[in-house]
Amino acid sequence: MGLFCFKYLAALYNMITLTDQTGRLITIQKFPSKIISVVPSQTELLHSLSLNNETIGITKFCVHPNDWFKTKTRVGGTKTLNLPLIRSFKPDIIFANKEENEELQVKELCHEFPVYISDIKILDDALKMIADVGMLTNRSTQSKELIENIKINFTKLVPEKKIRACYLIWQKPYMAAGGDTFINDMMKRCGLINVMADKNRYPQISIEELNSLNCELLLLSSEPFPFKEKHIAEIKYWGFKGEILLVDGEMFSWYGSRLLKAPAYFQSLLNSF
Repeated sequence: MGLFCFKYLAALYNMITLTDQTGRLITIQKFPSKIISVVPSQTELLHSLSLNNETIGITKFCVHPNDWFKTKTRVGGTKTLNLPLIRSFKPDIIFANKEENEELQVKELCHEFPVYISDIKILDDALKMIADVGMLTNRSTQSKELIENIKINFTKLVPEKKIRACYLIWQKPYMAAGGDTFINDMMKRCGLINVMADKNRYPQISIEELNSLNCELLLLSSEPFPFKEKHIAEIKYWGFKGEILLVDGEMFSWYGSRLLKAPAYFQSLLNSF
């Protein structure tokens, strides 16, 4: 059956259909009353869209909002999903992510349930995902308003200077955000020149390499590795020559409704440097 015919039949029978960010066609029979989210930032988005009753399962890393973290059923970790538990819920739709979830587990779920898979590298990808989630959950009006407010807030972010920077997500070994990551796009919007922009994903890096790349500012993320003040002292001890800041990893890497708060946080960060 051709794609046009499929979409025509979907419309005829009041089904909801769209293509997710990995190119897969998603079709649901009705707006979902049983939603499972296996991505923390998308879980927070569902809350922002007032889908409390509909969202029945989240992961152990979905810490926002706190009341959901305390009360919603946890279906495992983002890469260690409890598939039997998920199956027992018979969800109408599952919201997943290409990078944050384990590929084989998501593929298995795709054989049994509608699964929307996001793939987000830049802000526009995040805004498209928010619009898609709104459409699939009967929250298009709310999602459009959220998108407009995020856009407005980002227009207020005006960096005054370009700074050569690196964003660390891990230690032992040190690992940085490369050029094909959402973090890299957030850095660019802050006026930061990512010294690892020519690398993909999360490459390893040494203090010696950072100095050779003339890195002026080293950002130590709060997640997935929780960098602390003691790590600043350690990095300085090993000879890093630039400035070092501890930063909120959720602001740089969460691509749901937290984007509303990110620009103001970025501006305060720039003002402190």
